[in-house]
Amino acid sequence: MTDTPEIARFRELLAKTLGWTFSDRDAGQLGPLLADRSHTHRMSHGEYLNRLAARPWNTELTELIEQLSITETYFFRHGEQFRALREEALPQRINARSEQRVLRMLSVACSSGEEAYSLAIAAKEALPGQAWMINVLGLDANPAVLGQATEGWYSAWSLRETPDPVKRRWFRAGERGFHVVDEVQQAVRFRQYNVAEPDAGLWQAGQCDVIFCRNLLMYLTPAVAQALIGRMTQALAPGGYLFLGHTDSLGAEPDGLELRHTHDAFYYRRPLQQRPAVTIPTLPPPAPPRSAAAVPPAAEPEPVEERIHQQAVALLGEERFAEALALVTARLPEPGRPRDRLLRGVLLAQSGRLDEAIDTARRLIDDDGLNPDAHQLLALCLEGATGVEEAIGQYRLAAYLDPEFALPRMRLGLVARRRGDNRTAAGELERALALLPAEDELRISLFGGGFGRIALTVLCRAELDACGARR
Repeated sequence: MTDTPEIARFRELLAKTLGWTFSDRDAGQLGPLLADRSHTHRMSHGEYLNRLAARPWNTELTELIEQLSITETYFFRHGEQFRALREEALPQRINARSEQRVLRMLSVACSSGEEAYSLAIAAKEALPGQAWMINVLGLDANPAVLGQATEGWYSAWSLRETPDPVKRRWFRAGERGFHVVDEVQQAVRFRQYNVAEPDAGLWQAGQCDVIFCRNLLMYLTPAVAQALIGRMTQALAPGGYLFLGHTDSLGAEPDGLELRHTHDAFYYRRPLQQRPAVTIPTLPPPAPPRSAAAVPPAAEPEPVEERIHQQAVALLGEERFAEALALVTARLPEPGRPRDRLLRGVLLAQSGRLDEAIDTARRLIDDDGLNPDAHQLLALCLEGATGVEEAIGQYRLAAYLDPEFALPRMRLGLVARRRGDNRTAAGELERALALLPAEDELRISLFGGGFGRIALTVLCRAELDACGARR
């Protein structure tokens, strides 16, 4: 279904009221929903949209939220993040809170409650004694799933990643499946909340030890996502932790947070002490002598290393890999600048010398673990040499470290397509398509596999069309 003016307006209203963003491909979902809700209220499409825009319509917004929400989740989803929570975040926060003996955690977009209860269970198992208070708050816009969360009943499918000892200790089997034990249920409460709305009482400064907000930011408009990030950062206590989903990233140096990478997981920590801004006083430059004022400054000669680098990149673009590698090896110093070493690694990979390329990438990462291009190079080599599992982790790292980096998103989408995971593929390919117009030209030369910007865009669109996935 094409995106008609009415569907476009529907999208704009949903963005304004809920903060949710929808792509052109969502016309097939939004069109029938608009028709159904208009028919239910015995209105034309235009009348329904006018009513939705005119004044608060909470009952209808609730219905739209229930229709559009993604609710699939399960206990201890993405186990690597929960390992980081148990082995790093919670021990540090328990030590920091040893006098108050209170832990406060948030689960944003908690859906039917599995994540919020998982946080409470992890905290219960980490505590050194009983004289502690755990307070977990689950937030979601969908009242239907919050009702299920409050009841605390779950199917065996929801516990598919839950270890048997955890299941035996914290759940009780019954006619409706498995029920969370009272001790855990009493530590968790749920609240309906629209992330597009500020709430000073909810986001009190420095109150939270841990916040989970996974796979939500990509569905929000940029303004709402940025505001939510600011609120969560402010709400974290110094030393508190923020866990995002694999599809979300704040980059390597977000304001007020520091990136952490342990247990094969990415997450963020609010520093114990914020680094003060350094203000360097500036003085106006002295006026040039009158005799030299009209003489333009001489251009500095281009460094030899830069000219050699550009020549090698040009040869790479012409797929003259052996010549480019010989030029770099002979004319650029070792170990040299990181960008020259990266180029050499790419040329080694293109020449079939994968072991040497992998070694080059790993050395770059050893020198600077926050170098997204080095992780992208390593991922491409690993995908061709040893399989995709480790490569996926490196692609994710590259995308996390630079949220504007389109090419790791594209590779993640292509890998998911090969595995038949069309939903994940669609999300990654849409992100890649959005980022490709502004992708750095050098990165396209290095990591585009010989394709230019237009060809990569066509490839992404073709693969996206083949996915046939909808949110």
